[in-house]
Amino acid sequence: MSKKPSKSLAQELDRYITPFRYDGSGKFHLKDHKTDAKGDLDKEKGQELLDANKKRLIAFQEKLYAQDRWSVLIVFQAMDAGGKDSAIKAIFEGINPQGCEVSAFKAPSSKELDHDFLWRHVIALPERGHIGIFNRSHYEECLVTRVHPEILAKEKLPQKLVKNIWKERFEDISAFERYLSRNGTVVLKFFLNLSKDEQRERFLDRLEDPSKQWKFSMDDIKERALWPRYQAVYQDIVRHTATPHAPWYVVPADHKWFARVVIGSAIVAALEKLDLRFPRADKVSREEFGEVRNVLEKEGKGSKGRAK
Repeated sequence: MSKKPSKSLAQELDRYITPFRYDGSGKFHLKDHKTDAKGDLDKEKGQELLDANKKRLIAFQEKLYAQDRWSVLIVFQAMDAGGKDSAIKAIFEGINPQGCEVSAFKAPSSKELDHDFLWRHVIALPERGHIGIFNRSHYEECLVTRVHPEILAKEKLPQKLVKNIWKERFEDISAFERYLSRNGTVVLKFFLNLSKDEQRERFLDRLEDPSKQWKFSMDDIKERALWPRYQAVYQDIVRHTATPHAPWYVVPADHKWFARVVIGSAIVAALEKLDLRFPRADKVSREEFGEVRNVLEKEGKGSKGRAK
């Protein structure tokens, strides 16, 4: 009796990935994506899956680093209190820091403003064998600058170049991500889709918890008042920059534990597809290994003799 072929990791995790993946095909409406979805899981089972994905990610990252062929760029975007920081902390716990860098992009400096809008992101890209995490990203240049035109003005662009800037920035970003994918960088983009009610609860929690109060400022409330505008711009961003080589994952973020399941599952499934392996030694190296082994074994026998 023949055995059924075992499922790949991607197939096993598919139900936590595909429902939230958008690659630009078909229509996209943000309102069609629930913020409080939990799949077929409860929190306990979700934690078990998160723990399993952590182990898988650690194993894949070790091979990614050793093979030194691919790199991975992981982009996180969300409204304030969307859970980006805690997701990064929870999912990447145990990862070798030698092969993983986190870049948090805040308001650009005067030096950064004197360059094109992608410059500061390009210099933070992960090298081969590494995972790079963008906590906020180049997408802020189509988000905050669109909601607040006065910020765009600080970029000192020639006025005649501003006429079609959003359409052109979407085109530039898509071309940039296509270029990365053609050069061995896997691009994974996560929008943590939070409800306004849940953001309110998280803000209140920050006010009550002394360990979280540092995260809060009145600017958060000012930006919250612009919620509809931000949602419309996020919808536009996903619509115009989701592609098969750099899809968006619109992650239900009201339940942090489930958001982490979706994100972790998408990452490990993408890494599995790379067929990562530890490099094999060539014939010359294996011969050298034999010589080294002989030297070490002789050295060990000499040490034992002296010990007597």
